[in-house]
Amino acid sequence: MNITAHYHLPGLFEFYEFYKLFLPLWHTHRDWFYEWCDIGSIYGAPMDCIWGGGRTGFGEADASDVFVLMKEYRISARLTFSNSLLKKEHLADKKCNDLCTKFSNLDEPALSESDRSHRNSVRNGVIVHSDLLSDYLRQNYPKLYLVSSTTKVLTDFADFKEELNRPEFEYVVPDFRLNKDFARLSALTQMQKDKVEFLCNECCDFTCKNRRRCYENVSHKNLGVDVPDHKCSSEDAAGGYRFSLAMKNPGFIGIQDILNTYLPIGFTNFKIEGRGLGSAIVLEFLLYYMTKPEYQLEVREAIYLDSMLDLF
Repeated sequence: MNITAHYHLPGLFEFYEFYKLFLPLWHTHRDWFYEWCDIGSIYGAPMDCIWGGGRTGFGEADASDVFVLMKEYRISARLTFSNSLLKKEHLADKKCNDLCTKFSNLDEPALSESDRSHRNSVRNGVIVHSDLLSDYLRQNYPKLYLVSSTTKVLTDFADFKEELNRPEFEYVVPDFRLNKDFARLSALTQMQKDKVEFLCNECCDFTCKNRRRCYENVSHKNLGVDVPDHKCSSEDAAGGYRFSLAMKNPGFIGIQDILNTYLPIGFTNFKIEGRGLGSAIVLEFLLYYMTKPEYQLEVREAIYLDSMLDLF
């Protein structure tokens, strides 16, 4: 197959120092990594953005430094502005508008509408939940493409399909519980399939009924509302995120799934979560999803740099 899997990676602002090390490796040692994949985007948001959603308290990197790094390696930067509780008065926020202005001004030549992968390598985007914000961004920052956030918790396939048909979104991230609904996924048109971006490595309980409430809690916190932390009722919650548990999740998408199932039926976009984790586990994601086994040690050594590194 001459088909490329596009990975959308976490930690645009959260793991800036990590990507300063990883992206040169990706660029100069491309033979270390699977030839059938590329980096479609890196997503995230600075801390204390009221439009932010999904995670709070992460993202200390300077926006100018992030912008320069992404532009140097021609990787699409996505601002994660998926707050679900925004009101009209929030749209005037200076910090968020300044970020949209900065990431809109790429000064790149116009590219063909038909060349999605190349176009997104030089255009930046915004991950959104609020229709109010979507309309505002389309009017004020038309150079930014829009991604419909997984925080909408689109578990009903009819709702998901309706979202795919909305022209304002270039990508739609369904709830991970639709990942293996192959009968209905296969029946989508190719234009719809091109917009689907699967969340691969979710560790959340497959039967969770409170996912939307969890995201709304984060939205309240980003708006500065003093609310109690959401308490996950899953029996595995106390242990935090474990990639080994995520791999056992019924919605998990591994590399063999991508190669043998998703790419052959026309799906090419895959999101890796991890903004709220540490860079060490993010490295493990990139080793698993992108790095040839025989070069994983080289990548680890290049990232860790110091052979005397103590983890504890």
